[in-house]
Amino acid sequence: MQRISEYSRETGETRISIIINLDGSGKTDISTGWGMLDHMLTLLAFWAHMDLSLCCKGDMHVDAHHSVEDCGLALGAAFLAALGDKKGIARNGYGRVPMDEALAEATVDLSGRPWLVWLGDELLPPVIAREEKDIWREFYKAFATAGQFNLHIAFLYGKNGHHLLESAAKSLGVALSCAVLRTGTGLKSTKGVL
Repeated sequence: MQRISEYSRETGETRISIIINLDGSGKTDISTGWGMLDHMLTLLAFWAHMDLSLCCKGDMHVDAHHSVEDCGLALGAAFLAALGDKKGIARNGYGRVPMDEALAEATVDLSGRPWLVWLGDELLPPVIAREEKDIWREFYKAFATAGQFNLHIAFLYGKNGHHLLESAAKSLGVALSCAVLRTGTGLKSTKGVL
């Protein structure tokens, strides 16, 4: 049985609809109103081998903040729903993918406990693609919170902000592809719940 979910979220700032298939091939159809977010979501889904359709209509006349954060929340909710009861999943995953001179790593635990550790962002320039760098921490925090998982992202080294963010997105995709992999039939927890 494929793990697919559909999710929509509407606020005074954004309207978002998502379809996610955790057992896909990395096909994407993404339109958020900000090309940089489209690019990073495409990389994340491709490297995670997930099919992702995401459309966001947001208040881009203000800036990209609301759209980016709300896309993280919606993606996390859709991801969690697609996971279902989590029986048989590997639960943990790790990825480390370079992008030219830059290297970031991502580690996840689909534990049911949301947490973000965000290290090394002093390597990022203050502004990337006309938006403040902090927008990316907010995206990943929203994704981990709504998805109810531990997420550790570390920027290890690099000179180019775009490359650093690409390395992080690809690394997270690899980590998620490992964590959602079905390796058994039971829950990978000594507590018996995730």
